[in-house]
Amino acid sequence: MLLMAENRRYTVDQLCERVGISRRNLYYYLDFFRQAGFVVEKRGAAYSLDKSSPFFARLFPAIHFTEDEAIALRRLIDRSGGDSLQVRHIRQKLDRLYDLRILDDVELREQAGRNVSVLYEAIKLKNKVVLHNYSSPHSNTVASRVVEPFMFLAGNDEVRCYEISTAMNKTFKVARMESVEMLLDPWEHEAAHRQMYTDIFMFSSEELLPVELRLDRLAYSLLTEEYPRSAAHITPDGDRHWLLRLDVCSYMGIGRFVLGLFENVEVLGGEGFCSYIEGKRRRMAAGGGGGPQPGGI
Repeated sequence: MLLMAENRRYTVDQLCERVGISRRNLYYYLDFFRQAGFVVEKRGAAYSLDKSSPFFARLFPAIHFTEDEAIALRRLIDRSGGDSLQVRHIRQKLDRLYDLRILDDVELREQAGRNVSVLYEAIKLKNKVVLHNYSSPHSNTVASRVVEPFMFLAGNDEVRCYEISTAMNKTFKVARMESVEMLLDPWEHEAAHRQMYTDIFMFSSEELLPVELRLDRLAYSLLTEEYPRSAAHITPDGDRHWLLRLDVCSYMGIGRFVLGLFENVEVLGGEGFCSYIEGKRRRMAAGGGGGPQPGGI
């Protein structure tokens, strides 16, 4: 549990080696964590425990700093110039317990720390800010933007904002901001603020789409192994089947899973997903989908 709660992610083989257990026993541990209410995440071949798990959510406020407090403390330690044993231990603990990747570079971490502080204050006061000289790789531009920041993402690496000029919700990376200036102007478009969701297939969107599936044992096993967070959305349906009910941000991720196990999954809902799968099935049957041919379905 300690290893899986660190910032870095370990593969199954690395966890087995560090703990000294077999892969079979490790999977028992992972199943126990899920049953105990922890969110076990898998990205690629690496596993970790999501800090939003209910147990951590109760524990962290009592014994941990918030990430903003940890960033402020790390900045104070770096500025002190001290290198005593105690200071090194504090620095190591902060780096182990919190995702402070934005503080890796001395110059970058100072500016990023200032940006986060201003953004945090603006969110708390519900004020607009100017993102000075924001570098956008999508539009290949460097420009200042007036926005209403309303939530941090990705361990404070990103901030979700409503951009005034485009009337759109966008996600901005803190490291691409030259500086942040808080304005005295309060938010005017709070009703238009939209949270960004990320589903178990790592697709993101401002809206959630309901999906309901009936899985046989093979589909159930593959889904929970490849996407451990799905376990929280699954309930037994008899001795040999399971029901999956969850919201997704895109039909693409769940659609690939269903089409890859077409004979092992029954699509029960929602209406939009049923139409999506039927459209995919027809295109593949006609030979234009680039996926399984009719014989495979």
